[in-house]
Amino acid sequence: MRARCIIGVFALLTGACGGPIETLSEAEPAPDAEFPAGIDRATPWPVTAFPALPLIATDAPAARVELGRLLFFDPILSIDRETACATCHSERWGMGDGLPRSVGHGAGLRAGPGRRGPNTLRRNAPALYNLVFRESLLWDGGSRTLEEQALIPLLSDDEMSVDPATLVEELAKIPEYSGLFSHAFPEDPRVSVENLAGALAAYQRTFISNRSTYDGYVEGRPQLMSVDEVEGMFRFADLGCHECHTPPLFESEIFANRNVPEVDGVEDRGREEQTGLVEDRGKFRAVTLRNLMSNGPYFHNGSVTNKEDAIRHELTQSGMLFDDEDVRLITLFIDKTLRDERLEAVRPAAVPSGLPLPIDPPGSR
Repeated sequence: MRARCIIGVFALLTGACGGPIETLSEAEPAPDAEFPAGIDRATPWPVTAFPALPLIATDAPAARVELGRLLFFDPILSIDRETACATCHSERWGMGDGLPRSVGHGAGLRAGPGRRGPNTLRRNAPALYNLVFRESLLWDGGSRTLEEQALIPLLSDDEMSVDPATLVEELAKIPEYSGLFSHAFPEDPRVSVENLAGALAAYQRTFISNRSTYDGYVEGRPQLMSVDEVEGMFRFADLGCHECHTPPLFESEIFANRNVPEVDGVEDRGREEQTGLVEDRGKFRAVTLRNLMSNGPYFHNGSVTNKEDAIRHELTQSGMLFDDEDVRLITLFIDKTLRDERLEAVRPAAVPSGLPLPIDPPGSR
């Protein structure tokens, strides 16, 4: 469809056509590996280094991160004492919940697909990878910091709906939590809403995805990507996908109306709800494509369940001509080379409240 010498370039890089695909995993990068002269690491865009962690992440004490981990999984943060942050953002569902739209309190301990209850939300639970690098959060950009965002679901009537004063009082009565807060915030050892948000934010900043096959490829290990995966990357660029899902994070601060199918009975004006501008109606953020294969259904309302259909929808919105082979190769590139779930949430065996953790159904990974 588009004339290009990708197969020839790949053969030049590897000395072969194809071969087994390696996973980057824990392997060290090889930044000094050389690509042939005149080839800029064989990518359709200038290679940009993955951003360094900001000080707010690197300076967080380990005790604060651990406190945030326990709170993230503890249902004590909800009014029904059965709903936790991990209910909607589980490591078993790509840091989402596998539902088209999340279900808040009142649905019991069951999490993941099959969860039903009286509080179905308007929006899909987005993955939490690389939040530390974002300038804004949520589908509509309605939060500027992770500390601010951490409290939104806790206080929302249809999500966790907890009373802050009651929660702080309950946490302070648990000796393990009292000690953890003291170690996590030595300059202000109180059990407080502010410190609660700070701990949750510190933990969420550890969800980093930066060691995918693609990352190893651009660091100088061209053998990690197959011929089709390289071709998929170039078609991803040819069709303009990288303009919103920009490497190396494969996301951006762009908010766009992509004419996503509406859900009956759900009114959502998107970015307009934050800016008050009519021109922002129906606009939602360009989310990360890293680990996309684990985080369906897709779009802000989960209205598209099939990943290939979601990609086909986006290509249609581009206004450019494409075919089934474009969809196949772009899907392959995203699925196989942007996967890195090493630093997802780590589920504890138990939480200090003694409450049972959310239960993911059989078949979850």
